[in-house]
Amino acid sequence: MSSDPRPHDVAPGGDGEPPVPLGLTVVVAHLDVCDAEDVLRSLAGRLLDAGAVTVDFPEALRAREQRYPTGLPTPIPTAIPHADPEHVLVPGLAIATLARPVAFGEMGGTGGTVDARLVAMPLLTDARAHLAALQSLMGLLRDEAAVQDLLGATDEDELRERTMTHLSGGAVGPGEAADGNAADVGAADGTTTDTSKGHEA
Repeated sequence: MSSDPRPHDVAPGGDGEPPVPLGLTVVVAHLDVCDAEDVLRSLAGRLLDAGAVTVDFPEALRAREQRYPTGLPTPIPTAIPHADPEHVLVPGLAIATLARPVAFGEMGGTGGTVDARLVAMPLLTDARAHLAALQSLMGLLRDEAAVQDLLGATDEDELRERTMTHLSGGAVGPGEAADGNAADVGAADGTTTDTSKGHEA
């Protein structure tokens, strides 16, 4: 089973360069955990085993999620936890469906929570290079039918195949990132802020 899927079929970034694809590094179907910290711990451990992140990644991920929550009130609630680029060795994407909804703090510092059913964790070394792929990911997370399809995957192979199918066909137009969510993920390099809510992602 390859961990280097085909490039996403997304529009080029604003600088006219072709998008840099994000390969699926870790895929977990029906992850059975009790809270958000367990989700982060489980995915970070798998990413360490895959050699995709540094030994400091798990703590950096946890600390960032506490400071800048990433729960999204999408039609089916999702979360996009991530750590700063210095903790990432290989760009990619970890994705997990959850056996039961798990509360994540809502992005934007509202103090509320969302009961996430899907977690997508971008691994970025250069957020700008992956902007088109991030826009495609955010388009997927906002698509209720697509997320429901991912939740219906019975195992990792099926989840990987369905995720790549949706991402490769899930290009979004430039205006569709206007809600700030793609910029939120791009803030992983610490230089972009969520202008829609006034908080860094």
